Amino acid sequence: MLNQERLHSMFPKMVERRRHLHQNPELSYQEERTSAYIKEQLEPLNIDILTHVGGHGLVASIKGVRPGRTVAIRADMDALPIQDEKITSYASQVPGVMHACGHDGHTAVLLAVAEYFSLHRNDLAGEVRCIFQPAEEVCPGGASAMIKDGVLAGVDVIYGVHLWTPIPIGTAASTAGPMMASTDEFFIDIEGQGGHGGMPHQAVDSVVAGASLVMQLQSIVSRSVDPLHPAVVTIGSIHGGTVQNVIAEHCHLSGTVRCFSDETRELIRTKIERIANHTAETYGAKANIQYVMGYPPLVNHVSEVERFFRSAAEVPNLKAVETLPIMPAEDFAYYVQQVPGCFVLVGAGNPEKGAIYPHHHPKFDMDEEAMLLAAKLLVQMTETYFNDTHE
Repeated sequence: MLNQERLHSMFPKMVERRRHLHQNPELSYQEERTSAYIKEQLEPLNIDILTHVGGHGLVASIKGVRPGRTVAIRADMDALPIQDEKITSYASQVPGVMHACGHDGHTAVLLAVAEYFSLHRNDLAGEVRCIFQPAEEVCPGGASAMIKDGVLAGVDVIYGVHLWTPIPIGTAASTAGPMMASTDEFFIDIEGQGGHGGMPHQAVDSVVAGASLVMQLQSIVSRSVDPLHPAVVTIGSIHGGTVQNVIAEHCHLSGTVRCFSDETRELIRTKIERIANHTAETYGAKANIQYVMGYPPLVNHVSEVERFFRSAAEVPNLKAVETLPIMPAEDFAYYVQQVPGCFVLVGAGNPEKGAIYPHHHPKFDMDEEAMLLAAKLLVQMTETYFNDTHE
């Protein structure tokens, strides 16, 4: 049974840890000091700790006095290349780097969960495996590397949360099936033939071909994808030429693709490659395409989402709601491809505390009370799973 008072007593430490991490952020694949700090916080708990898992990742295992199933809980710990513009005592002290997505809070929550179960191991029949993952923000991401290193060996179920400012404090949201989109990237170099801006007939204008391609690619979602299958194709950058009177030999485009099914994902890739090649050819140019398959869609398991709703009902001051799928991506998707699991958005928005900015914004902050609710929810989901499977 969830020990509310014990988690409440841990809340000041959660805040302290989150603010330490917020002041000392590290980018994806560079989380060496962050990893060392997490290890330092875990060592007094007298639990098994593995370091350098999938890079800078750590795994902390709390084994009960009796054998049983294994529940994994994951938190990410990398920051973003954004200058912190908040005016707070705990603003980032690293120029151009900040925790603008809540990963510092996720780490603080999981440290508290690890401590909680270390104090309750005599009541535990099974194992709680805490996964501290690096490099969630940048493909190929840290999840696949940790899985390759065996982090899911023997795991029966996995849970994760994201502190989410678009949702108000006191609310948690999830949904069965596809919840977060896949994320792929493409880079297209259109090779034309440079020339004088006053004599276009003697050149092949890569910029004109690129401009046409931007418009052609917008037809993919509206005319090739099933309207009942959400998808996004965004051209994020286009660069070509150097001066006003020279026809550019090269034009570079890059963009992102988001969708919720592997079938739609493959359709869009095929269309982008075909349209790019045909459009370039129409203008006498050539298209060189680099298509990078990123994170797959995050698909929650029905049984574990049902367990989330039952568990959330046991957490005071927390309301569970069903969310619509969202287009941001998460490499937690790799874990739930391997084992049953559920990913939950825990509301962290609160205008009264200035938690009004979206994720990846230079003034991003959260209502830290959300960490306590997230910790309670994860503990309750874990205990509910053990209770259900031991009946």
